[in-house]
Amino acid sequence: MTSEEYPLTDRKCEACTPETPPLKGDPLHRYFDQLADGWTLVDEHYLSKTWRFKNFRQALDFTNRIGEMSEQEGHHPEIWLTWGKVKVTVITHAIDALSENDFIWAAKADHLYEECP
Repeated sequence: MTSEEYPLTDRKCEACTPETPPLKGDPLHRYFDQLADGWTLVDEHYLSKTWRFKNFRQALDFTNRIGEMSEQEGHHPEIWLTWGKVKVTVITHAIDALSENDFIWAAKADHLYEECP
């Protein structure tokens, strides 16, 4: 089984360098098609999603959960927290483009959201 056959949530983000090739075209869209609904692929450059919550506390708890996961994965998105809403922008800063790490992170964030009360 190749690494592409494993679910994104079973993979681990790996350190990228400026030489890491960005995902483009068909490979990029194959990864995007594996994500849950609600993700936006912006100009094949970055991913964005907003999750909604009943109140600030739930949004804050989710922010903390994805923050901890980001530390474990060594991959850090931009996170915006407001009352009842958490929005993220995910990109691999080392290459100013999308890499497999962004899709791994996105899938894991959705998994954490599914576990929210």
